[in-house]
Amino acid sequence: MIIEENLPRKLFLPEIQQKISSENQIDPQNSKFSNTLNGFIKDVDSLQKESASMTEKFIKGEPVDIHDVMISAEKAKTSFHLLMEVRNKFLDLYREVLRMQV
Repeated sequence: MIIEENLPRKLFLPEIQQKISSENQIDPQNSKFSNTLNGFIKDVDSLQKESASMTEKFIKGEPVDIHDVMISAEKAKTSFHLLMEVRNKFLDLYREVLRMQV
């Protein structure tokens, strides 16, 4: 028997499981976690852009305190490292779930 790979996998589930899976689909727009994560990514991006603009102003010779430039650079660096650690933890979690036996 040949099963075509392009068909959705839920077509091969029993009928009751197909109904349950279609009723329990989560709308990504309403997910609070995804909104929080997207907000965090946008914050990191804005800190990176702010740091780049302050560094550029300092290099051009515009009146910017070196302290502010260094503080913005450290904020951007710290927030980026935190984002990378969160990503690494989620990847570890995903790999752990894949290793689980049912």
